[in-house]
Amino acid sequence: MEAPARGLLEAEPLRGRDEDAVASADFSSMLSDEEREELKAELVQLEDEITTLRQVLSAKERHLIEIKQKLGMNLMNEIKQNFSKSWHDMQTTTAYKKTHETLSHAGQKATAAFSNVGTAISKKFGDMRNSPTFKSFEERVETTVTSLKTKVGGPNPGGGSFEEVLSSTAHASAQSSAGAPRREEEELQC
Repeated sequence: MEAPARGLLEAEPLRGRDEDAVASADFSSMLSDEEREELKAELVQLEDEITTLRQVLSAKERHLIEIKQKLGMNLMNEIKQNFSKSWHDMQTTTAYKKTHETLSHAGQKATAAFSNVGTAISKKFGDMRNSPTFKSFEERVETTVTSLKTKVGGPNPGGGSFEEVLSSTAHASAQSSAGAPRREEEELQC
C-alpha cells in the first residue's frame, strides 16, 4: 500500500498547532480594499441580524409566558402533563407490553402455585388427622379431659358443662382458701 501523499491536500484533520497557525495567519493582505469593505459591511449586517433575532426571540418567549399565565399553565402543570404523556408513551411501547404480559402471566402462575400448596397442606393435615397415630393421640387427650372433668366435677358422672366445671373448681378453690387465711398472712409476714 502506498503511504498517503503529503502536501497541500492532506486527508488528515488539522491538529492543535495547525489550527493555531491558521488562526494566527493574516489573510487580509490577500484581499483587495474593495473586498475588505464588502466583508466588513457583511459582518456588520450579520451582527445586526443576530441582535434583531435575539430581540425577536426574547419578545416571543415573553409572549409565550404571558399566554401560558392567561391559560393557567404553570411549571407544575407542564411537568404533570409531560410526565403523563411520557408514562402513556412508555405504556404503549412493545417492551412495556411484553414485560406487563410476562409479569401478569408470572403472577397468575404464582397464584396457582400458592393455591396448590394450600390445597396440599390441607390434604396433608386431613390425612394426618385420619392417621392412626393422631387418632390415638386424640383418644388419649379426650380420656384425660374426661378424667379431669370427673375429678373436678365430683359425683356428676357426665362431668357437666364447661361452666359447671369452672363453677365447681372456683367453689372448691374458695373453700380451701377460706380455711387458711391466717396461713397466707403468716407467709406474707416472713
